[in-house]
Amino acid sequence: MPAGSDPLTPDPLVSALLRSDRFRVEREADWRRLDAIVTAMEKGRLRRVPDADLIALPQLYRTVASSLSIARAISLDAATLGYLEALVQRAWFVVYGPRSSLGDWLRGFLGGGWSRSVRGLGLDLAIAFAVMCAGVLVGWLLVAHDPDWYQALVPGQFADTRVPGASREALRATLFGNSQQDGMGAFAAYLFSNNAGVSILAFALGFAFGVPTLLLLVQNTAILGAMLWLYHGAGLTLDFAAWISVHGTTELFAILLSGGAGLHIGRAMAFPGERSVLAAASEAGRRAAQVMAGVVIMLVVAAILEGFARQLVDNTPGRLAIGGFMLALWCAYFFAFAPGRSPGHAGSRR
Repeated sequence: MPAGSDPLTPDPLVSALLRSDRFRVEREADWRRLDAIVTAMEKGRLRRVPDADLIALPQLYRTVASSLSIARAISLDAATLGYLEALVQRAWFVVYGPRSSLGDWLRGFLGGGWSRSVRGLGLDLAIAFAVMCAGVLVGWLLVAHDPDWYQALVPGQFADTRVPGASREALRATLFGNSQQDGMGAFAAYLFSNNAGVSILAFALGFAFGVPTLLLLVQNTAILGAMLWLYHGAGLTLDFAAWISVHGTTELFAILLSGGAGLHIGRAMAFPGERSVLAAASEAGRRAAQVMAGVVIMLVVAAILEGFARQLVDNTPGRLAIGGFMLALWCAYFFAFAPGRSPGHAGSRR
C-alpha cells in the first residue's frame, strides 16, 4: 500500500477492476449467446441454430448494443470495449444486413424485378420512344432537304462508299458478302460503342430535368435517319433495316430504356408533387438504377449478336428473323411477363 494512503479508502485502480469484473459477470452470458448465434449464421449453419435463439436474436442484439453504450460511458477496459464493438458490428449485419446471395438477387432481378422497374417507367418510355422516332424523322428530312447534312450527321470515318450519290451496287456491297471485311465490321463496332455511350449519357444527364437526355436521343437517332435515307434512295431500305436489326433492336431498346430512366429522374425532380425534390429524385433513382443494371445485360447481348450473328447470317430474311425475334423477346419480357414479387426483390428475410 502506498505510503500515506488511507487504508479505508479504496484504490481507484482496484475499484475500476472490480467495476469491470462485475459488469462482465452480469452480462457475459448474453454476450456469449449472441456470439454463438452470429458465428453459426456467419458459417452458414442457420439450421443448427435453435428457434428460441433466432427469436431472441433481435433482443440480444439490442442488449449487447446497450452494454457497449454503457461500457463506453464508464470507460471500461479496452479489451472488453473492442470485443463488444466487434460483436455488435457482426450482429448488425446478421440482424439488418442483406440475406440474399448474388444468385438469389439475380433470380429476383431477372424473375420480375427488372421488368417491374421497366413497367414503372411507362410514361417516360413513351416520351423517349416518341423522341427517338422524331430523331429518325429529323435526320431523314435534313439530308433529304440538303445532302450536305449527311456529312454533318454521319461520322466521317465511315463516309467511304456510304455517301450520297453512291451506286446501288456499292451500297449493297457494304451489307452483303463482307463478313471478313473490316469496313462494315468497324462501322458496326462504332454503332455499338456509340450506342453504349449514348445509353450511359442518356441516363446520367437525366438529373438536368431530362432536357439533355431528350437532345441526346434526337442526335443519336438522327444518324440512323440519315443512313436510312441513303439506303432508301438506292432501294435497299429493307436490306439495311435487316442488317442493323440483328443487334440494333437490342441496342436501340437499351437506349430507349436508358432514355426513359433518365427522363424518369428528371421528371421526378421537375414535378416532385408533395414530396421534396431530394425524396422524389431518390425514389426515382432507385427504380432507374435497376433498369440501368439490366441495360448493361442488353448491351452485352447486343455485342454478342453483333460479333457473331451478324457475321454468320448474310441474308435479309435471316437477319430480319433474328432482329424480330430479339425485339419480340424483349417486349414479351418487359410488358407481358409480370410475375408477383419474388423473395429476391422483396428484400431480405427477417
